[in-house]
This record gives sequence, structure tokens and C-alpha cells, in this order.
Amino acid sequence: MKVLIVDDELDVEQLYRQRFRKEIKSGLLELMFAFSATDAMSLLEELAPMDVILVLSDINMPGLTGFDLLKFTKEKYPHLNVVMVSAYGDAENMNKASSLGASGFLVKPIDFSILKEKIFTG
Repeated sequence: MKVLIVDDELDVEQLYRQRFRKEIKSGLLELMFAFSATDAMSLLEELAPMDVILVLSDINMPGLTGFDLLKFTKEKYPHLNVVMVSAYGDAENMNKASSLGASGFLVKPIDFSILKEKIFTG
């Protein structure tokens, strides 16, 4: 299973790799990273999107936002689950994410037990 994580903060890669090290080592999970919405869009177009089971995207990024990525993903790959992530768990962001088709919303700092549940049980 591949999960695409999109965040402009480069240090999140180490955090996710550490939190999912057992799943990665066992071959159960493959993490891919994009550090902008534009990079994520390019990566999705290069991959067979059926290989990606989840896109986990930060909302606030320079240039295109996570919401822009969500719109793009839902238009091109409507089957793909997208979970939005933000340091701000306000109703406005949550409602916008939901109305654009996000399958979930997580507030930073991420509760990795909830994230693992979303990945492995849908």
C-alpha cells in the first residue's frame, strides 16, 4: 500500500518514517513524499493512481494549497481518499475539506494511532 504525504515542512518525512518503521520494514506500507501541491500533482500523474491508497495533505503550503490539491485529486482520481491535515482544527477548514470531498481531517500534531486506523481499516 502506498501513501502519499504532502507537506512543505521537510522534517515531516523523518517523523512519518519513524512512526511507521515497522509497517515499512515489513513491506506492508510504502510512504511517498511531496513537498508541495504541485509536486504531488506531478507525482500522481506519473504513478498508477490505483497504487496509492491515500493522500495525506497539509492545507497551508506556499503556492498551491492543500485544498487546490484536493480539488485536483477529486477531479482526476475520484476514488482516491484524501485526508487533510492542519495545525488549525477550525470549523471553516473542516467544512471546506468535507465539501471538497476529503475523506477525513486530522489536526497537528497528528495522532498516529488514528492515522494508522485510517490507513489500515479505511
